Amino acid sequence: MKLAIAVAVFFFSRLALVHGATDTKHYIVFMGDHSYPNSESVKLANHEMLASVMGSIDGAQQAVVYHYTRSFRGFSAMLTPVHAQQLAERESVVSVFESKMNHAHTTHSWDFLGVNSIHQYNHLPLESKSDVIIGVIDSGVWPESMSFNDTGLGPIPKRFKGKCVIGEEFSLANCNRKLIGARFYYKGFEKDKGPLKTISSDFLKSARDTEGHGSHTASTVAGSAVANASYLGMAKGTARGGAPSARLAIYKALWSNRGSDADLFKAFDDAISDGVDIISISIGSSPQKNFLADSLSIGSLRAFMEGILVSASAGNAGKPYTASNVAPWILTVAASSVDREFNANVYLGNSKILKVTLQSLVKEGSPLALEMVVGIREDVNNFPTSTIHDSCGTHPMGYSLSPLKMKRSYGVINASAAAAPGVSSKAASFCQNSTLDPTLIKGKIVVCYNVDGSSESFFVKQAGAVGIIVVRPLAEGIDFNLQIPGTLIERKEAEELKAYLEKQRNPIAKISLTMTALNTKRAPRMATFSSMGPNIITPDIIKPDITAPGVNILAAWPPSTAVDTKEDFDYNIISGTSMACPHASGIAGIIKSYHPSWNPSIIKSAMMTTATVLDNTGGPILKDPNDSPATPFDYGSGHVNPSAALDPGLVYDFDSEDIIDYLCGTGATPKQLESFLGVAVTCKYPPTPAYNLNYPSIGVANLLRSVSVLRTVTYYGKGPTVYISNVEQPKGVKVVITPPKLKFGNYGEKMSFKVDIMPSKNHSGNIEFVFGALTWDNGIHRVRSPIMLNLI
Repeated sequence: MKLAIAVAVFFFSRLALVHGATDTKHYIVFMGDHSYPNSESVKLANHEMLASVMGSIDGAQQAVVYHYTRSFRGFSAMLTPVHAQQLAERESVVSVFESKMNHAHTTHSWDFLGVNSIHQYNHLPLESKSDVIIGVIDSGVWPESMSFNDTGLGPIPKRFKGKCVIGEEFSLANCNRKLIGARFYYKGFEKDKGPLKTISSDFLKSARDTEGHGSHTASTVAGSAVANASYLGMAKGTARGGAPSARLAIYKALWSNRGSDADLFKAFDDAISDGVDIISISIGSSPQKNFLADSLSIGSLRAFMEGILVSASAGNAGKPYTASNVAPWILTVAASSVDREFNANVYLGNSKILKVTLQSLVKEGSPLALEMVVGIREDVNNFPTSTIHDSCGTHPMGYSLSPLKMKRSYGVINASAAAAPGVSSKAASFCQNSTLDPTLIKGKIVVCYNVDGSSESFFVKQAGAVGIIVVRPLAEGIDFNLQIPGTLIERKEAEELKAYLEKQRNPIAKISLTMTALNTKRAPRMATFSSMGPNIITPDIIKPDITAPGVNILAAWPPSTAVDTKEDFDYNIISGTSMACPHASGIAGIIKSYHPSWNPSIIKSAMMTTATVLDNTGGPILKDPNDSPATPFDYGSGHVNPSAALDPGLVYDFDSEDIIDYLCGTGATPKQLESFLGVAVTCKYPPTPAYNLNYPSIGVANLLRSVSVLRTVTYYGKGPTVYISNVEQPKGVKVVITPPKLKFGNYGEKMSFKVDIMPSKNHSGNIEFVFGALTWDNGIHRVRSPIMLNLI
């Protein structure tokens, strides 16, 4: 998308007028910073402003849904497009935009990241006191889960200004020294979708989580250590969050994995004012909205200005140009696997074995059929620092794993050969409702082709089948919900199976239990579902920023009963960038506990520049489904490396003034920014290019001729040292660093350098993306920044 187009739609559009003058919609009116003495005075001013276009105070009061009063000024209200436009033209208004729905981007993983070793090697035990507060904006929390027990924690930090808000099935007693705050927001959702109880009788007007997503993410980021956690008795191990001694403040704004802008905006307003240190939010819009018309982007910018890092999921669309939460002040997290695979083999009647590996095939909310799974191991599996570095599904309540066992071999039939009367063989091959003849499949294993991955096993079970083999299209992700023994195979195995079925008159097979293999190669690898760059708002800023474990993650869940075995469980395994985000948030919390004075951009830089682009074989990180090398559009700077991030050597720091220059360059006016920030703003002319934001990665879109990119690093080390630059040259480009060496004497010293980027004169003229990297190395620290160039 051209920058001019992005700027043209950056703020409220007059096109809304086509909807008519009298139809009301839910709009957010954002006015930025304010100097009012209290919330009541903000509400009064909001009513007066709204009355000036609506004609009366009474009408204004009835129209308002939310007042935003604590961290910034604004309100949401039911308005006509005409009224919305009139408000957008006020000088004090930064932006007016319609409240839209956002979606959730719905453990061995911490051992894979080496978090145990961080605490051991730095003499900080897991149970040590911590005053770091992590706010989680999601679907709430199940407070009775042992992941949220407060054993060993000290008093609630006095600086915390939040509340434990009572509601349905949630009392003050549900908060403790771990869950120190709990709020909930539903008014925006109800305005957009109707009363909660008419949508689901399970909805509770409280912070209690009845869906699971919020409990899962909260326990992943900062859950207390829980011994013998498992799913249905499987995967036994110690479940824990990344920062188990951190405190949690819960902001419930999701209902059925959806949240309105108005509710999310209020959650940000409260979280910032409550005094959290990190905000973890596994939610996003698709496509990405322009920054000042997006509640998450605005809320996270206000958080950034208050010294709060916002970690957000990149999304589960799995295609180029789909990454969400791409503002440069947000840590945008992609999803990748850990060193664990699930093997469910198919034993054919001719003694051949189809070996099947299920590693990162699952979207969020997509259960796997497993026998032995996924517990977090007690041993430490740490990457050596020298070599390492949703488009979402709704989760069917009740099960994520199926411990069903196939005791003997059964006949096998292609679904296409078992079509019900009047159904074509092609239609039958997808195993959808009423497409199969029960008399032909009863007591057999059925081979189905995947459509959505979530219904085949249900329908074949209903028709009398005893097992299912799902053929997965090579380029598709899959929801894999099994209610009978089964497995999933790729095209290679499908060809072998097809040949066997064609040759044998009475083919038989047995599906093995799904077994877990640990310490597998190659890992990490990028998940099929993880959303990818380029950044559709500002292509010069590489997104995602980083990748973290998001495949088959075990974490806390509301008490549920498995549909297949009727067994109860309170830990569950799901996948998605929703699961990767809290891993990154937990690591940010660890860093904040070690370095309390570090601001969001420093924490972000530390995580990005120490990330690895190598897997546990020493080769490049690959991506599913076809094992091609991943690029910065997949993983940003690479796979997060917590140990190295605690001591990055050099950091790229940027502050609110840098963000002002960046926003000026994207089309924001001084008036809008003055209202936003509450200070006088002068935009530079010519504007600062986005590629000159002091970001930890380097990107230049639309590279037609030579450009010079400027960066400044700050030394966070001890004693004098010299860093030497090394460039992995992008194809068709020459990159020169000036100066090539940086000499530092003291902690906190800053030095600037220039990156001259010169396209080859022999460039073909075809538009293409090329990648490289700049690494500063002093023999102890390697500070790496990916380079992305769009040659035109």
